[in-house]
Amino acid sequence: MLNSIIKLIRPHQYIKNIFIFMPIFFIGHITNIELILITTTAFVAFSISASAVYIFNDYQDIDDDRKHPEKKHRPLASGSITKKFAITLIGVFFIIGISIMATISFQVVGILCIYITLNIAYSLYLKHIAILDVSIIAICFVLRLFIGSSATGTALSMWIIITTFLLALFIALAKRRDDILFFLNTGKKMRRAIDGYNLQLIDGAMMIMASVVIVTYILYTTSIEVLQRMQSEYLYLTALFVILGIMRYLQISFVENNSGSPTKIVLRDKFMQITILAWTFSFAWIVYL
Repeated sequence: MLNSIIKLIRPHQYIKNIFIFMPIFFIGHITNIELILITTTAFVAFSISASAVYIFNDYQDIDDDRKHPEKKHRPLASGSITKKFAITLIGVFFIIGISIMATISFQVVGILCIYITLNIAYSLYLKHIAILDVSIIAICFVLRLFIGSSATGTALSMWIIITTFLLALFIALAKRRDDILFFLNTGKKMRRAIDGYNLQLIDGAMMIMASVVIVTYILYTTSIEVLQRMQSEYLYLTALFVILGIMRYLQISFVENNSGSPTKIVLRDKFMQITILAWTFSFAWIVYL
C-alpha cells in the first residue's frame, strides 16, 4: 500500500519544483540562510500541493492510462489504490500544502491557488485543446518562479521569465511528440489533443523553441541590467551548457524517440546531468566567487 501511495504522489516529479529556488539563485542570494529556509518551505508546500494535482490528473485519466503499456501500472489505473482513497488524499494534500504556504504569505497562497485552479481546469478540459495544453504546462513552470520570487521578495528578470516559459514549452512539445509516436505505432490516442498535432508541426515548433531559448538566454547574460547587477561580463560563457543541453534533448527526441518523461531524462541521462551540473557550477562560480 505504501509503495502504491508513493507512486501515486510522484515524488520524483518534485525535481521540477527546483525552479522555486531560481529567483534567489539568479539574484545572487542562494547563500542567504533566511531566504533558503523560506524558499524550502515554499518548495515543500508546493510539492505537496502538486502531488494532489498529480492524483487528480490520474483520477481523470484512469481509462486512458489503462490503454498505455507503462501508465497502466499506475496505482489508480491498476486498481492498487481505490478511487475513494485517492479523493481523500487529494483533499488532505491540498489542505496541508495550502496551510504550509500560508505561513509565508497570503500572496504566495494566491499564486499557489492559481496553479491549482489552472491544473484542475487542465485535467478536466484544457488538456484536450492542442497548443493550449502545452502552453499551460509552460505557464505552470513560470508560476513556480513567481512562487519563489513572491516568497522571498526577490525581483525576477523578464529574460528569466521568458526563457523559462520557452524552455518549458520546448519540453512540453517533446512530450507531445512522444504521444504522437505512440499513436503512430499503436493506433491508440492517449490524448484528444493529438488530433491537433502531427510530427511536422511538433518538430518545427521544437526547433523554433530551441533556437529562441538559446537566443533569449544569451540576451539575458549580455543585458546591461544583468552585467551591472552581477558585476561580471563573463556570464555569457554559461550559454555553452545551455546549447549542449538543448542539443542533447533534441537528440533524445529526434534520434532516440524517447522524450515522454522529462523528469526521467534528467534523473537517468548522464549527459544531461553533467550538462546541468556544469551550467550550475559555472553560473555560481561567476556570480558568487
